Amino acid sequence: MTRTPGLDHVLERAVTIAAPRETVFRYFTDSARFAAWWGAGSGIEPKVGGKVHIVYPNGVVAGGEVVQIDPVERVVFTFGYASGQPMPIGASRVSIALEETARGTVLRLRHELPTAEAREAHVQGWRYQLAVFANVVAQDAHAGVSALADRFFALWGEADEGERRTALEGIALETIAFRDPYSCTDGPADLLAHIAAARRFMPGVVLERQGEARQCQGTALVDWTVKNADGTVRAKGTNVFELAADGRIARVTGLWG
Repeated sequence: MTRTPGLDHVLERAVTIAAPRETVFRYFTDSARFAAWWGAGSGIEPKVGGKVHIVYPNGVVAGGEVVQIDPVERVVFTFGYASGQPMPIGASRVSIALEETARGTVLRLRHELPTAEAREAHVQGWRYQLAVFANVVAQDAHAGVSALADRFFALWGEADEGERRTALEGIALETIAFRDPYSCTDGPADLLAHIAAARRFMPGVVLERQGEARQCQGTALVDWTVKNADGTVRAKGTNVFELAADGRIARVTGLWG
């Protein structure tokens, strides 16, 4: 890729976001979502020549204008600071490319800057901002993860084998993996056989979520209890859910105790 004249110092980073590319791209066309990433008061006009306005949580103001926008694939905008330091508004160039993959969306950032000092000043900033962005988008894409966990836990209480199979197919990938201290399964058939065995050896138990899911960039932690038929608590633990970009469950790891 050729460099922009006068912007000879390049910073590049990439991050994989657990969400479809269309979901990620909306954060460059919707000012409310753009502000959810950068800070209240931020906004973007999604057209060539449109204003980019960023208000950081600490009150620092930055901005520029959109240079290129290709739906769901690429956004390019100029960038600088209202204070003029380390460069004025519009004095650098940010290119963001979105690539769809099996794990979600790879965001590739290229920031062309006028000085080596300005480049170094933005290394940690982009490391932080891209992590924030990946998490904001993933939490949007997987806002229903607590309910998803409830549906997964309900499999252990479902008496009908056919209903269990249908329910699992609706929430999990065909390659779902499950790991806990008592079983290692791969694929829906293997997991369903494990659940059937658990029901046989622990009749009447109920698996329930405790509290809201905690998630970060497509991985969610969900606390649970196992209760006997009389309501007494038999065990407690936490499940680690790894979520596919489309919102289904890719992998579950169960931690007991």
